[in-house]
Amino acid sequence: MMIPQVARRILREFRPEGRCEMLLDPYMGSGTSLVEASLCGMSSVGTDLNPLARFISKVKTTRYDAMAIEREFRNIQNGLLFYSDEAVRERDFGRISNREFWYSYDVLLRLSYLSQLISDNSTDNIDFFNLALSEVVREASYTRNGEFKRFRMDKKRIATYNPDVFKMFEEKVRRNIIGLVEYKKAVINDDVRIYGFDSTLPIPDDAVAKESVDIVLTSPPYGDSRTTVAYGQFSRWSNEWFSFEHARNLDTLLMGGGKNVSELDTKTISSELQQIKDIDCRRYCEVVSFLNDYKASIINVADTVRTGGMVCYVVGNRNVKGVQIPLDYFTAEMFEQCGFEHVTTVVRSIPNKRMPSKTSPTNIAGKKVDTMNNEYIVVMRKLN
Repeated sequence: MMIPQVARRILREFRPEGRCEMLLDPYMGSGTSLVEASLCGMSSVGTDLNPLARFISKVKTTRYDAMAIEREFRNIQNGLLFYSDEAVRERDFGRISNREFWYSYDVLLRLSYLSQLISDNSTDNIDFFNLALSEVVREASYTRNGEFKRFRMDKKRIATYNPDVFKMFEEKVRRNIIGLVEYKKAVINDDVRIYGFDSTLPIPDDAVAKESVDIVLTSPPYGDSRTTVAYGQFSRWSNEWFSFEHARNLDTLLMGGGKNVSELDTKTISSELQQIKDIDCRRYCEVVSFLNDYKASIINVADTVRTGGMVCYVVGNRNVKGVQIPLDYFTAEMFEQCGFEHVTTVVRSIPNKRMPSKTSPTNIAGKKVDTMNNEYIVVMRKLN
């Protein structure tokens, strides 16, 4: 995700001249750029195809009544004192794929009991508590910590794994209450609109009018979700728990999830694409499919930006079959085709990332290549 400090500095250093009232994030994820826009007095619009992303962003940008939250939290905590297996009303976990592989039955019951208490003790604030629960749903599973893909703990670790589900939930709620109070003190503009439209398709005018955006601040995917950073896998626990739409097939809906393999007109990465094609035609088609969708999204986003407006894309250059794809060059090239000029590209190292520093592109033991260790902030200005 984009970290707040980066978004804050970008908004400070690359604000367009003149009006700067509207921010767009076409891949908003957990809503970092929307929050930072609110803190500096801007209205914002964000969209994401992942329902969990929309859920997180909605909660983070809502000015809940902290006193009501505290009162309902105490009621939920009191209810935890009376937990027993028999007290759990909802025991149908059919919506959870491979539930016995990923959870102990005791954990499922405790998660269900938390859902029950949240529903019984909260009304307008139910999403606030469910956001904390969504984290616990993942962390209380048998998934290995620190991974972005779904990997199960080994049997030895599972044998001793006994997560304190209720304590985990309480800690996350307390943390989020602190964040809520800090946000309410600092927010200047709470005009935040969240959508689920697909930016690879024409952007609805009733969501974002053409030439209405002053600055675009976003961190797009670096490749298709299935083979790159696996957004669908990472969010699947929560999407399934809350029965969010497309919980099991999200990766196929995201950029590159289809089969858009039409010829791509590019000068900046043509040699890299040819190298990949010579090595593995199937992987080449996957890369081109993503890039075609990415290009379509850029064209649509460009239409929303006013003359003199800025776009700031934080991208990573992934490796495919040992070939690094300079997505920063491609991003600048596509925006230049839409009437933008390149202002600068800032390079920074990626701290505390989940992706390993080296990976095996061929699955041959011992043959490793570097993954994405830097990110590139591509800054463009619209000329006409």
